[in-house]
Amino acid sequence: MTLLVAAGDPSCLVENAWVCGEYLRTRQDLLVDATRQHLYLTVVSVVLGLVVAFPLALLARRYRTTQGAVLGTATGLYTIPSLAMFSLLLPVTGLGSDTVIIGLVLYSLTILVRNIIAGLDGVPADVKESATGMGYGPARMLLRVELPLALPTIMAGVRVATVSTVALATIGTIVGAGGLGNLLDQAIPSQFRAQILTAAVLCVVLAVVLDVILLVVQRVLTPWTRRAA
Repeated sequence: MTLLVAAGDPSCLVENAWVCGEYLRTRQDLLVDATRQHLYLTVVSVVLGLVVAFPLALLARRYRTTQGAVLGTATGLYTIPSLAMFSLLLPVTGLGSDTVIIGLVLYSLTILVRNIIAGLDGVPADVKESATGMGYGPARMLLRVELPLALPTIMAGVRVATVSTVALATIGTIVGAGGLGNLLDQAIPSQFRAQILTAAVLCVVLAVVLDVILLVVQRVLTPWTRRAA
């Protein structure tokens, strides 16, 4: 069977070629919808992951006796196979994107919580002492001193979590909401090569684009790191 024929040749569908312009032309709406759903699952999951991870990190940092339990629980959740995770959630949340998002949020916690704690712990002690001497209270210290200085480490965690979530979101196809994973699930049994390759490439492109966007956001929010470099 031919692996590669002229990309714009309609016969490439018949030949089941890896690169097929006719497939891209005739399935454009399908590809756009799948990519949009994949982006939605990724962005919502990472944002909610941050919302959950931030107070957990502050709790673990404030009460060091809880840090082992918080990090251990987050790591334990990450080790649960995705099939088992979604199966456990399915009776409660049912088929659809809610099940996928909850699972992805839980998977993101181990990366986000660790990086938030590491970033806050990395703030120099003399900087905090100076802020205390200027009358900064705990809340003001956190918002005006610690968080800005911890931002590069936190953003590094967000970038890793985002790329990881793009990959994990494909597993959501087992509950009917996998974005680009749905295309892979449909194509693999029949070895529909053009769809397999296109879905895989779109996953990689989406991960790279989101990582670059987050890198730009990080550089905008931390201009002092550019000057230091």
